[in-house]
Amino acid sequence: QVQLVEFGGGLVPTGGSLRLSCVVSGGTFSSYAMGWHRQAPGKQRELVATITRQGATNYVDSVTGRFTISRDTAKNTLYLQMNNLKPEDTAVYYCSRYGWVTPRGSPANWGRGTQVTVSS
Repeated sequence: QVQLVEFGGGLVPTGGSLRLSCVVSGGTFSSYAMGWHRQAPGKQRELVATITRQGATNYVDSVTGRFTISRDTAKNTLYLQMNNLKPEDTAVYYCSRYGWVTPRGSPANWGRGTQVTVSS
């Protein structure tokens, strides 16, 4: 059974940085597209960034230039480097694995999430 576990959330001041990690076990990591999503209180979950099997990336406009998604297939780990954080980035961040080499449709697997809080 595939499991995704996120690490690295926390409390940071505005302008600070965090790096989230997502370790994948119980299934193939390198063959599928991966993604990061977030859900703020009272809001719907939104897609933040995706990465294909080949390493092509895509970001929501609000994080472009500040966040970087990457993957280390040797460690079965997905990363999200977040710089210049803003209070509106406060949310629970979720890691996901898609069922294809590109991020089409809904993810097949989800992590439980890690809280990121940016203080103003």
